[in-house]
Amino acid sequence: MRAVANAVLYEGYLLYPYRASSRKNHSRWQFGVLGPPGAAAAGLGEEPGLTAQCVLRPLGADAAVEVAVRFLQLQTRTVQRRDADGYRTVDELTVAGRSWVGWDEAVEHEILLGPFPAGNACRPCTVPITVPGGEDVDELTAPDGAVVGRVLRTRWPLRAELRIGANGPGRLGAPVPLSVTVENTAPAPADSATALRTSLLGAHLIVTARGGRFVSLLEPPEDAADVVGTCAHSRCFPVLAGDPDPATAGEAATLLVSPIILYDHPRVAAQSAGDLFDATEIDEILTLRVLTLTDAEKAEARATDPRAGDIVDRCEAMTPAELQALHGVLIDPQAGGALVPAVPDGVDWWTPEADTGVHPDTDGVLVAGVRVAKGSLVRLHPSRRADAQDLFFDGRLARVSTVHADVDGDTHVGVVLLDDPAADLHAWYGRYLYFAPDELEPLGRNEET
Repeated sequence: MRAVANAVLYEGYLLYPYRASSRKNHSRWQFGVLGPPGAAAAGLGEEPGLTAQCVLRPLGADAAVEVAVRFLQLQTRTVQRRDADGYRTVDELTVAGRSWVGWDEAVEHEILLGPFPAGNACRPCTVPITVPGGEDVDELTAPDGAVVGRVLRTRWPLRAELRIGANGPGRLGAPVPLSVTVENTAPAPADSATALRTSLLGAHLIVTARGGRFVSLLEPPEDAADVVGTCAHSRCFPVLAGDPDPATAGEAATLLVSPIILYDHPRVAAQSAGDLFDATEIDEILTLRVLTLTDAEKAEARATDPRAGDIVDRCEAMTPAELQALHGVLIDPQAGGALVPAVPDGVDWWTPEADTGVHPDTDGVLVAGVRVAKGSLVRLHPSRRADAQDLFFDGRLARVSTVHADVDGDTHVGVVLLDDPAADLHAWYGRYLYFAPDELEPLGRNEET
């Protein structure tokens, strides 16, 4: 659970190619940013709060919850050269073969609050959160011991509050809705730089139940489904955390309130050797990209941030076997690490030999009680989840060419428009439009009006 929480905390902290000069790294803070009040309305930063409504099952009169508020505090690193008139800020300074550049670092914070009683009801409670600012100075010395510069690290004070409470008392064992809010309470900022300096970055929560369990909001137990249906969230996604316990399926003592959409009991893949600070990418791709950096680019990455240097060193030290372990593995996190789809030993999942149970040319799907398969005529009714181009096909007639099922169990129907002058070419090349079954109106196999 901690490994996942740390991945959430540092998501986007550094972006490939991990250099301060990269435009991508000029705007890095993307997830879980809680800006000071007024920043979002003024166009200077993000909204100030996040709110999670979860469901707790108290199992004893002394049930309680603890909340760990985790976030990063911006720390600006300034490099200064020493000359006859004192210190002067520079973009880069090289001392004894090591380069230093200006950069925005971050300091990790975890503030544990509680316990808050939750046996019968967790009464509404507000707790302040304060983090002091500060400045650290590191002198840079030449090999002869002369001070040639310095590095200033500056932090600004942070201020926020936690609000927690349940909707009302309930009997032991019965699900109780619980609301947790974290809100930035710093003064309104004058500019975007001030807004960022007084923001909570990568903010998320670890909520732990003592003498109770949280129920899954994704797949709730039957007796908690109605209560779960009343829950709403703002700028976060609560999921069960830690190793699942078969004896308490659908419930857990720990909840991770993440700014990133996750599944219950998320885990870091065993093949992942370490942080790349971009969990929405593939480790193999980023690792190979790091290995293509020139020596000068790697040196700049190391000068940008110690964590960037760790990434470069780790990628350079990987063995062929470790690189191969990153390739061609598709894991179902809900099936104990089983490959998806299940294929015979010695057969790669992406090969045609592994796909023996799928026959798009003959497979079909029931739509409004009518079997739709290759050759069926349908009228298209794209839903709101369709893209802008698909919406232009509303009401058009099409002929079904294939029916596919993906590894998530969803069905996709490939069609060719009847009135498309290039319909025969699209069918021959296999360039289909894809729709979900509920976006189709079956017309049979001969009706074309």
